[in-house]
Order: sequence, then C-alpha cells, then structure tokens
Amino acid sequence: MLDDVYNAHILGLAGNIGCIGRLAQPDATATRHAKLCGSRITVDIAMAGNLVTDYAHEVKACALGQAAAAVMAKHVVGASSAELRQVRDEMLAMLKEGAPPPNGRFEELRYLEPVRDFKARHASTMLVFEAVVACLDEIAATRTAG
Repeated sequence: MLDDVYNAHILGLAGNIGCIGRLAQPDATATRHAKLCGSRITVDIAMAGNLVTDYAHEVKACALGQAAAAVMAKHVVGASSAELRQVRDEMLAMLKEGAPPPNGRFEELRYLEPVRDFKARHASTMLVFEAVVACLDEIAATRTAG
C-alpha cells in the first residue's frame, strides 16, 4: 500500500533535510531530474583524497526523494568514494531486485524498502545517489586528466 511508502519515518526524514544550499567551491556538481514526477536535485561535493569533506544540495523532490537526500546529507561527510558507489548500487538492487537495504552508516535507507513495490517512485528515490556518483565520476576524471 502507498501508506507503507509514505510512513512516519519517511515523512520525518523528508521534513528534516540537512546540508541545504550550495558549496562555494565544490570539487564537483551534478544535477539529476526524474521526468515522471519532476523531482530534481543538485549536489555539490568537496573531497580530500578519497573522502568527502563537505556536501550541500538543493532538493526539489517528492517525499521519497527528500527522505533519501536527508539520509545522504546526514552521513555523506567522511564517506569514501567506494562506500558511496556501494550505497548507490545497494539501493538500486534493493529497489529493482529485492536485495536487502544498505547497512552501516546508511542503514536508515531501510525505511525506503517499501518503495520497491512502486516502480514509478524508483527514479525520484535514486536521484541523490545518481547525483553523488556523477560527482565522484567528475572528480575521478579531473584527477586522472590532471
């Protein structure tokens, strides 16, 4: 049921998104858009070595996109590039293949598990993860080229 998707945990996360805004000098910026619902997120990331040192985002999304963004904002600083790629892959597997939700620092994403039954909501839920990985790709490409 849709009530399972929009549960109290999801609404609580969506109502308390941190890191709102933009970074003055990010190492990378990425915007992602979900065509079906119009959700949009822009992410700025700063990194030192392989670790995120600063993060900000502008979130114009449904409650599911907001909830995912809120969890990311809480835990992204200090995360490694590999860890962030892994959480993106785990979220995608959770939604598309019925895999278990991520654990560790991103374990709150378990509250998004009911979204798997609503394919139309997958894109908005994945926006923040896709934007973060796009930033990581941009940073890696810049470092390789430089």
